[in-house]
Amino acid sequence: MVDFGGWEMPQQYTSIRDEHFAVRKVAGLFDVSHMGRFRIAGGSSLDFLQHLVTNDLGPLVHGQAQYNLLCNEGGGIIDDLVVYRGSEGFFAVVNASNRERDLKWMQEQAPPGIEIEDRTFELGLLAFQGPRAQELLPAEGLEDLPYFGFRGGDVAGIHALISRTGYTGEDGFELFINSDRVGEVWDAILERGQEAGVLPAGLGARDATRLEAALRLWGNDMDETVNPYEAGLGWTVKLGKGSFIGSDALQKIKAEGPRRTLIGLKTEAGNIARHGAAVMSGGKRAGVITSGTHSFFLGYPIALAMVEAGTFRVGDRVVVEVRGREAPAEVVKLPFYRGSARSAASPTRS
Repeated sequence: MVDFGGWEMPQQYTSIRDEHFAVRKVAGLFDVSHMGRFRIAGGSSLDFLQHLVTNDLGPLVHGQAQYNLLCNEGGGIIDDLVVYRGSEGFFAVVNASNRERDLKWMQEQAPPGIEIEDRTFELGLLAFQGPRAQELLPAEGLEDLPYFGFRGGDVAGIHALISRTGYTGEDGFELFINSDRVGEVWDAILERGQEAGVLPAGLGARDATRLEAALRLWGNDMDETVNPYEAGLGWTVKLGKGSFIGSDALQKIKAEGPRRTLIGLKTEAGNIARHGAAVMSGGKRAGVITSGTHSFFLGYPIALAMVEAGTFRVGDRVVVEVRGREAPAEVVKLPFYRGSARSAASPTRS
């Protein structure tokens, strides 16, 4: 168990390797109740959120979710989040380490009539991720639920909000359940999937799978000093929707082009480049590792690095710092791995 964003979280239940393979081959069950959960309603909550986030919420209808960013006036990323549009307002899931700060910031921006309610402790959140997640989840009628779609339903006979979203690159679901019932759902999912090889999975497997899919982690790959274009998330910025916090700065950054960019690196076995390690080329510092781990599934270490834009192409060789020594690395195409999320019902990035 480790501290993560003020929560006591499992790094692993059995072994990171076994949990990692379960997610990639069958399904793994994560307790992600540490993530912040806000309800936003009242007044013109759509207009309010459109002013806060980079993506365009206008096309969303009830039952659709959208990946999004909160930016400051300079275009730096305050947090990344998923926004859900319900029949009576919106719901947002934010990073655990930013929950209190995000809540305060949203409340400071909110005009009269907007209600922002922190429901983190009322609702548990489970993530059931893997290519067989739909088959093994004890719930019915999910075949037509599209990627980034959600609806109410029963899981093991207990009411939940079921969302086809995740953070592993695989198909799967995130389940919002009243906190006093979440343990029952957890047990039922593991019992249903036991023979198939479903395992509970901790932070180690979660970080490895998200990095293989090149999904960014706030605090590592992005923060308020990094803008969406540098983080490779420019697709979330819809400048045509109208003014929002950071839009003027982002318009300028897009026009001039980002100064930095994230690239993928592959290193040799045993040479894991960790967050903060230097990236060298031609004897000079060329960038910094933002995330790095050993990919048990791919069989070698992988990393994301922030470097000067236009410096490297796929196939180039660089040197990375590993425990005080230099190790060779190769620039590779992102993502490192494409999982079943891409083939889920009606996949879309919106």
